[in-house]
Amino acid sequence: VQLQASGGGLVQAGGSLRLSCAASGRTFSRYGMGWFRQSPGTEREFVCAVSGSGSTIHCADSVKGRFTIARDGAKNTVHLQMNSLKPEDTAVYYCAADEMGLGVRTDPREYEHWGQGTQVTVSS
Repeated sequence: VQLQASGGGLVQAGGSLRLSCAASGRTFSRYGMGWFRQSPGTEREFVCAVSGSGSTIHCADSVKGRFTIARDGAKNTVHLQMNSLKPEDTAVYYCAADEMGLGVRTDPREYEHWGQGTQVTVSS
């Protein structure tokens, strides 16, 4: 599967962005999907994930209540809606696909496929 992330940009603190990750391949509905982010000099950090069925969703405590993840099976796309953005949310955001698709995975090592990343910058 190939993943194409989009939707990043520059936004003021308190603003919103919606990231999208378009996936190729007919088996998209079986993959668990996740979003991660990485700032310079830091490790890749889990943001949110959704199971293959869409029935299980989990987000990191740092974004819970502000970010949501949802998949659109008809369009082979997963979205990350980010509200009430903070300067500390500034990072390159990556989408990833987990072939197992069961539950949600927070460890980036458990994802086999990655998109190219999209930059999100939140100004104070």
